[in-house]
Amino acid sequence: MHDPQELLRPDAQAAQRLSRRRYALDTNTLEKLVQRRTEAIKNKDSLRAKLNSVSRKLAQQRDARDQHDLDTAKELKSQVQPADEAQRIADSDLRSFLLAVPNIPADEAPDGGPEDQPVEIRRWGRPPTFDFEPRDHVDLGTSAGILDLRRASKLSGSRFAVFRGAGAMLERALASFLLDLHAKEHHYVEHSVPYLVTPETMTGTGQLPKFADDLFATQVADHRLYLIPTAEVPLVNLYSKETLSEDELPLSLTAHTACFRSEAGSYGRDTRGVIRLHQFAKVELVRICRLQDAEEQLQLLLSHAEECLQRLGLHYRVTDLRAGDLGFSARRTYDLEVWLPSQQAFREISSVSDCGDFQGRRAGIRVKRDSSKEYTATLNGSGLPIGRTVVALIEQNQHSDGSVTLPPALTPYTGFHTINPDGTTR
Repeated sequence: MHDPQELLRPDAQAAQRLSRRRYALDTNTLEKLVQRRTEAIKNKDSLRAKLNSVSRKLAQQRDARDQHDLDTAKELKSQVQPADEAQRIADSDLRSFLLAVPNIPADEAPDGGPEDQPVEIRRWGRPPTFDFEPRDHVDLGTSAGILDLRRASKLSGSRFAVFRGAGAMLERALASFLLDLHAKEHHYVEHSVPYLVTPETMTGTGQLPKFADDLFATQVADHRLYLIPTAEVPLVNLYSKETLSEDELPLSLTAHTACFRSEAGSYGRDTRGVIRLHQFAKVELVRICRLQDAEEQLQLLLSHAEECLQRLGLHYRVTDLRAGDLGFSARRTYDLEVWLPSQQAFREISSVSDCGDFQGRRAGIRVKRDSSKEYTATLNGSGLPIGRTVVALIEQNQHSDGSVTLPPALTPYTGFHTINPDGTTR
């Protein structure tokens, strides 16, 4: 969320900068909402000041109270409640407007949108070569009996998956490997967090109100809760409405959770297999720091996400996301795209984003510096999604007989290095 005065300050050029992400800031409406709130506060404060003055005067009239003063106090009291309500409505309307305004792109974010070619930063490794036609993960997993989409559909409908046998063991091994890497080597603090969170929590990281249609909601007792679309939501909001000391920062947080997304509007896109599911598992990384340290922390977070792919020996590239393709809360994002032989293309496997103080403002996370308080910066990245990583491992390490060789980094976690064509292991 933004400071409305900053959005309206001429030299901030907020409207021009937001236009880079294809968002038109309605400054006329914003000015009217700010003015209405200012007038509502001024009117309420004036009425309360007058009422306090008359009340003090009446308190001094011990023997006989002046009728005019009594009538004035009564009249002022009748006006205070409507004035309070007018301010509440003005505050609410301004807040609703501001909650719908996305983050301002960093000046370093490239111009353009999703229709433009990605801005490639670098590549790591080489694409695997085959002397046969590589199969996709659905064919490989189904024929080996480690992936069962048919029975998943029977349980839950389309876009759900069941991994079994070596497939389920591979998922579990990946999660353990990634958590160990981040907790033991990168020094993130591992968390186990709720999968159901309040609307206020979703608002703090920017999922609400804009992405309500992409979320799964449920009713628990007398209040509404949402299934998390990513562990970023609970991890960031652990510190909502708190003031941290500089000594506590940066905070490094990680969690392995299920993630739930309706993917509204994405029908027909990547719906074969496990690339785009309604439920999937992911290891998430979150960093909370001072705003001036955000760029340094972004590069560190990116290196941690890249190391996951490098340890697994997966060919990938890094792209700098264009301003018109940034997520709602991000001001700068790097995408990690892994190579899928079946598609002969790079596909996103992780996004690493700097949100500046956008989420800090929404969630009320501050840091105390000397005698002042500032909003913190937040950063997040996937490290990594389990399903898409399984897809990349299976496709990049397949053999002509349908077997799959796993990278050495996973052997201590799986207890095997090869998945045979019939799903057995060795």
